[in-house]
This record gives sequence, C-alpha cells and structure tokens, in this order.
Amino acid sequence: MKVALIHDFLNQVGGAEKVLQVFHELFPKAPVYTITYDRRETGDVFDDMDIRTSFIQNLPGGPRRYKWYLAWMPAAIEQFDLSSYDVVLSDCSAYSKGIVTKPETLHICYCHSPTRYLWSDTHSYTEELKQPSIIKKGLPIILNRIRVWDRQAAERVDKFVTNSKNVTDRINKYYFRDSDLIYPPVEVKSFGQPVKPQDYYLIVSRLRPYKRVDLAIEAFNALELPLKVVGTGEEYKKLKKLANDNIEFLGPVSDKEKNELLASCKAFIHPQEEDFGIAAVEAMAAGRPVIAYKKGGALETVKEGVTGEFFEDQTPWSLVDAVREFEADKYDSAVIQKRVADFDTSIFKEKIKDYVEKAHQEHQQKIGTSK
Repeated sequence: MKVALIHDFLNQVGGAEKVLQVFHELFPKAPVYTITYDRRETGDVFDDMDIRTSFIQNLPGGPRRYKWYLAWMPAAIEQFDLSSYDVVLSDCSAYSKGIVTKPETLHICYCHSPTRYLWSDTHSYTEELKQPSIIKKGLPIILNRIRVWDRQAAERVDKFVTNSKNVTDRINKYYFRDSDLIYPPVEVKSFGQPVKPQDYYLIVSRLRPYKRVDLAIEAFNALELPLKVVGTGEEYKKLKKLANDNIEFLGPVSDKEKNELLASCKAFIHPQEEDFGIAAVEAMAAGRPVIAYKKGGALETVKEGVTGEFFEDQTPWSLVDAVREFEADKYDSAVIQKRVADFDTSIFKEKIKDYVEKAHQEHQQKIGTSK
C-alpha cells in the first residue's frame, strides 16, 4: 500500500501538525505534499519528512507571504501528481481536501474543520483582516469563488474523518457529507503524577483573533489574579499592551516547560470556540481543571464539575464570574487524568491505522467489482 500525505501549510506547529507527525510515524515512507513550508517557523520538527511544496513556495514572499496568493491556492493543491499512490491521507483545515486522484486511489481526509474563513467565520475574517480597505472590499469576491471550489473539492474525498462531533455537524452542513469520528492525538501518557498546584491561571494558545485571548486579558485585568500566557502570534504586541502587570507573557516554550506549567496551574483558561481543543485536554491530562467557553469541542472534552467549569457568554464578565465562583479544592487531579485517558496518542494511532487499512480493502473490493 503506497501512501501519500497532504497538509495545507507547514508554517507552524499546532494541533494539525501534531496529527501530521503521527501520520508520518504510521507511514514513514510517505512523502508530504504541502502548499508552502517555512522552516524558520517550524524549526527542525519536520526535518525527517520528504516534503514536496507547490509553485507558491518559490513566488515572491514565498512561505512568509503565502496569503498574497489566496486566489491561487486551489491551483496549487491541484498541481500535485498523485497518480502513483494507492492511498492519499490529507490532514486538512483548508485546501488539501481538493487534491485530484484517480478512481483507483483512495482519498481519506482527516478534516479539522470546513475552511473557517470560507464558511463559519467568513464575516469576522474579513473584518479582522489587517489590509487596506480596497483589498478588504474585494476580498468577498475572491472568497466567494474559493467557496464554490471548496464545496466541489469536498466531493472528491472518498471518506471524511473528523476530530469532534462539533466538526461532524459542520461537515454535514457545509459539505453535505457524512464522516467518521476519531479524536485527535494528545500525549496524555507524557504527564506523570499530579503535583501541588500554584496560584496562577494559564493559557496555552496561538495568539490569533479567534482564540479570544483578549477576552481573558480583560477578565484577568479586572480580577487582578495572576495569569500566564504561553504562545506567540500576530496579536502578541497588542495583547501585551492590553495586559496589566498581573499577566505574564512567556512566549513559546519547550514541551517540557509547557507540561510543567500545565501541571502546576490553578486552572486552565479556554476562552475560544475550538473544533476540539488539544491544549485544554493536555491541561486535564496534567490533572488540572479547565474553565472553558461553553461551545465547540470543549463540550465533548470537559465534564462540568468533574474536569472543569463553563462560562456561558463569550464576554470578559462572564469569565470573571466563572473564575470568582471557581473552587479549585473540589477537583481531584487523579479523576481528571482518568477522564481524558482515551484521548492518548497510542489510541489515535491504533484507530487511524485500522481505519486506513479497512477503508483501503473496501475500496479495492469496490474498484475490482466495478471493472
């Protein structure tokens, strides 16, 4: 079984990239096709992979300015010749679902979400974009054309796999497709015995608008409680300027440092609506409760009163109320860890391997019958 892996962009190391790493471990000989690859942003994480990029990689601005070429993304992903592969496994939140394959080739798409800025977040994406007004006015026309392509591209997928029930519903709504659920990998077993928590609260997140770290900053400015923020991104300077002295920005940290911070925090703050929310599950794997916005993937991972609490409205004041009412002493770290054990990477690996092998066998039978 000859396998190829497809990924949208390799320009960060987040949840989708962790999925790609596991795919690579399962299929180490499979090349990775991606629109652009920026090693300056990812370091040596993907150095052991055979990475093959699109023509956009070599255009002016290349990996750093790939958004300049938004209208060309469909063509970039369609250019890859995958005719020699038996199975194509795409790791997708944007374009990789649109690769073109032969009828004999099975395409399984692990979909993190229908492309957010084309569907669920299209209006907020346009409003938040930091571009001249003339570009922002023309953007809806480009997005409309790509949205039509995206809907058609979803028809090319033989089987969709999703990372949450939340995304399953979105795929059904926007693509009119059914999908199978396999929760994404979390290194649950990398966390040891719980330790005594300290007094600070913690956020681990890319600092982007939809992550709503600004909401947490405003809340903790009002609460005057210690908050540590791990991560970097386009909103780093803005958020740091917004924050009072009780809020500490740690930037990017190693996995070891991150795990230690998670294990020692009073609670993990999750102010955004996520498709799944790996960082929140990592916090629970470390034995710490989560205070989460009551929407999205958190509804599938956080058990209210057992592994964390919810706040109803995505406002600073709703979060303020939740933190004030939070009682850390009522949570049992061992119980929290046990509740998330099924999200471990080893389980994901087993399920994905079995799924691909079974789907390939079924596809081979189907192709053989049709000849």
